[in-house]
Amino acid sequence: MFISSLQNPRIKEIVQLRQGRKRRQSGKFLIDGRREVYRAFACGFPILEVFFAPDLTDEETFEWMKEFEDENQAEIAIHEVSPAVFAKIAYGDREDGVLAVAKYQEKTLDDAFFKLISQKQTPLIGIIEGVEKPGNIGAILRSADGAGLSALIIANPQTDLFNPNTIRASLGTIFSIPICADSSENVIAWLKKHQILTYAAIVDGAIHYTKSDFTKPCAIALGSEAWGLSETFRGEGIQPIFLPMRGIADSLNVSTTAAVLFYEALRQRTMEKDNFPS
Repeated sequence: MFISSLQNPRIKEIVQLRQGRKRRQSGKFLIDGRREVYRAFACGFPILEVFFAPDLTDEETFEWMKEFEDENQAEIAIHEVSPAVFAKIAYGDREDGVLAVAKYQEKTLDDAFFKLISQKQTPLIGIIEGVEKPGNIGAILRSADGAGLSALIIANPQTDLFNPNTIRASLGTIFSIPICADSSENVIAWLKKHQILTYAAIVDGAIHYTKSDFTKPCAIALGSEAWGLSETFRGEGIQPIFLPMRGIADSLNVSTTAAVLFYEALRQRTMEKDNFPS
């Protein structure tokens, strides 16, 4: 099916999915870009339809899209669209001619998958509390994916998980790692229930991050740049850790802090096997 009219009812519906409220109401979200669409599909996210503008794609993307269409057109609605139509539905300024609509696949702490995570011998879980900027969440997801985290939990979420900016900043890694959102109180209760030790990154923490033992079943919690972690993550049994700062700033960007801590955990967990330096 070729769509060239900007007034097409389907196109108007797609444009509305730029709004968080419409995404939540419909249970659908947008995936903008060939790489992100490919990763969502490869990771098992249900793709409902794909919009493809042949005039905007390079040769490699065109061939990939045609192969994708041949293999999946029976299950996935695929529409060719004009450049003008694609410009209307695309999110942001990157136009490689591929956009998909997918179904929300949001997990909760009570899902069977998260129960399996809690039963792993040494789960490593990332937690970010109250982080507002989708770009930061996306960057943290990239680090979580790269460091091999078991899951990422958003405590007290300030934006929906599948905001297009989050997906883009994550380079599609949002689809590769189990992710869920819940209140800080429920997250702490879940961690304690499953005997997962929590390390909280705090500016005035008492433990140097390299002195923490990330080889045990544990979670690493980070707060927003404006407020840090709430008192919920400063309670009994939670280990307060810090990164040394030698300049006038008292902290790093939250996504940078996450990368440092996640990769320190990876270093500790692979040190013996890969003969990494201590």
